[in-house]
Amino acid sequence: MIPLALRLTLRSGREAIIRLVLTAAAVALGVALLLAALAAISALSAQSLRIGWLNNTGTPNSAPTAPGADPEWWLTSYDQFGGQQGREINRVDVAALGPHSPVPPGIPRLPGPGQYYASPAMAALLRSVPAGQLADRYPGHQVGTIGPAALQSPGSLVIVVGDAPAQLARVPGAVRVTSIGTGPGDSPQAIVAVLGIVALALLFPVLVFISTATRLAAARREQRFAAMRLAGATPRQVSLIAAVEAAAAAIAGTAAGFGLFFLLRADLAKIPFTGQPFFPADLSLSALSIVVVALSVPAAAAVIAHIALQRVRINPLGVARRVRARRPGAWRALLVLAGIGELAYFTAAGHPASLNGQLLAYLGGGALTVVGLVIAGLWLTIAGSALLARHAMSPAALLAARRLAASPKVAFRSISGMILAVFVATVTVTIITSMTSSHALQTGGAAGKDILVTDLGSASQQNPTGPPSGVTVPPSLATRLRGVPGVSVVLVSHLDPFGTADDSLVDCGQLALLPALGTCAPGAAVAAVDFQPHGATAWAHHEVWPTVSMTASRLGSLPASGIAVGTDGSTAAIETARTLIEVAFPFQAAPATVFETQGEYLLSAWQQLADVLILASLPIAGCSLAVSVAAGLTDRQRPFSLLRLTGTPVGLLRRVVGLLRRVVALESAVPLLAVTVVSVGLGLLVAELFLNSQLGLNLLPPGPAYYGFVAGGLLLSLAIIAATFPLLARITGPEAARSE
Repeated sequence: MIPLALRLTLRSGREAIIRLVLTAAAVALGVALLLAALAAISALSAQSLRIGWLNNTGTPNSAPTAPGADPEWWLTSYDQFGGQQGREINRVDVAALGPHSPVPPGIPRLPGPGQYYASPAMAALLRSVPAGQLADRYPGHQVGTIGPAALQSPGSLVIVVGDAPAQLARVPGAVRVTSIGTGPGDSPQAIVAVLGIVALALLFPVLVFISTATRLAAARREQRFAAMRLAGATPRQVSLIAAVEAAAAAIAGTAAGFGLFFLLRADLAKIPFTGQPFFPADLSLSALSIVVVALSVPAAAAVIAHIALQRVRINPLGVARRVRARRPGAWRALLVLAGIGELAYFTAAGHPASLNGQLLAYLGGGALTVVGLVIAGLWLTIAGSALLARHAMSPAALLAARRLAASPKVAFRSISGMILAVFVATVTVTIITSMTSSHALQTGGAAGKDILVTDLGSASQQNPTGPPSGVTVPPSLATRLRGVPGVSVVLVSHLDPFGTADDSLVDCGQLALLPALGTCAPGAAVAAVDFQPHGATAWAHHEVWPTVSMTASRLGSLPASGIAVGTDGSTAAIETARTLIEVAFPFQAAPATVFETQGEYLLSAWQQLADVLILASLPIAGCSLAVSVAAGLTDRQRPFSLLRLTGTPVGLLRRVVGLLRRVVALESAVPLLAVTVVSVGLGLLVAELFLNSQLGLNLLPPGPAYYGFVAGGLLLSLAIIAATFPLLARITGPEAARSE
């Protein structure tokens, strides 16, 4: 039977070939997008392994040296460049203690004093900006380029600086190492988790797309298979032929999807899924992923075809004698309620302590809600049809309501992909908006981005718990900082001899010029503040700092604990001031604005992932809608052609086609609008529960971009429906009634 099924699939005329090609093309697009998401997860693991060398913790000075290896001094630190749109710089200072000291990956040898290696992106940045903004931070000259083996991405900013052993040995935080670490790096696990959510979120629209594509011209095929039953074919033979036809298209589409993925892999690598692009080789697929995708997609297509033919298997005339499906009940909303209930439980009880527990909790609740939304969609479609019938004012509205009530599954299937895209976009955009807005409120908003702060009270960034010692800020440094174009205020804080190690004393007159850092009590001359760019204390621009009984003139005699520089927010002002401070205080914690913490980079990465998810899911949903509506119109081709053959006037038939256009528009738009409203509401509720339970934040309304996305998605859906109307002009030809 399989050879016969293949013969019928490939040699049944132009219509069969067109159906096969369209189905294969749709499957290819879905498979390519799914492979891209899976490859991105593998790429993150590859990136994490490559940057493991940056986490060298070293060995105690008393530890024995490995045979044949000399130790070296090692210091890892972090810097920034770019102002408000800045990027993180990974800096490693090394000093060899022998000819056999270990060498980091990506470079041929250790740099000597006055030398450094830079990544390609770092070298390009050093050449492109004035030295006073960046290059002056790194003494010496470049002697080579760091290779890809040591870089997270082609855009990574990494520099390895050589120092004298005696100099680096005196720096607190420097460690002696005898080997270079090779374990996973600091690639945030949250990014991996979010990318996993992205893959799952893409999976649902892709499955809907593949399911819709494999059901192209389903009614026409059912009629043909029913004719086979009348000719003596058994139900098993009909099912086998249907499965072979669907599997053949799916196999061709899967193969084309793999080819499309590998063809576009270099271009996909340029997309900054997590804020940074990938190396093309990182977008690799594991053997398990290849086998699962290659087998599961054709198998799923065959199963879908088998299920779709249940009506034909009942009776050879099953197509003509269709039994009306049972009316969907409200029980379909139970799964949605279960997902919401699980998320609400963790809101009340608190989130799990472990990362795996959190992933299981939130992925489980989100998956239940998504699956429940798909299952409840039929019930919502029925509710929409009843509402349309109750308020129908035209024959088109009545016909649309009748068709929705008769075939809610067909109507909802066409818009399910778009509904999932709206739900996922609502959840992700709302969560990111709330997190970003909350972060901005805690850090003084835009004003906080303009203030550059460095902590001079602790010995180094690597030893933040060490006893504060303080330093003296040369008057020339303050003068040079004030002379930088765009710098308005230079505030020096001092160690508090009466308070805690975290407190610093500031002149209230100068603090008044930087309200984003808080304010003093009325009439106070000196206040004790706590603002540390790398500390855990949230910056509170609304904070009123406690008063200290001290005159402002006495502050100058106390050791300095930090410097705050108010700027106009320009990159030139921020980076020039940062360079001046780093040159004056080498090996201290790098100056940073509030928004240049690692938390802000993580927020940017999440925002990038959300954008990628939205931009990927919307076209998938649009293609699903187009294929489904076109398939529905194609299924109407035969009855309209029969009307033409029975003598129906063309003019009357055209008026019927016009009525049909309105019916098609209404039966697609009504469930689309109804379920979109529910999807938006559910998305806001899920985002609120996640924010409360996981982050302790309140939901903030999404911005105009989100509403633009929803409105654009709806307009795109309606445009796709309208674009299929020209097909109606071609379904009245007598040739469509030709016997197959």
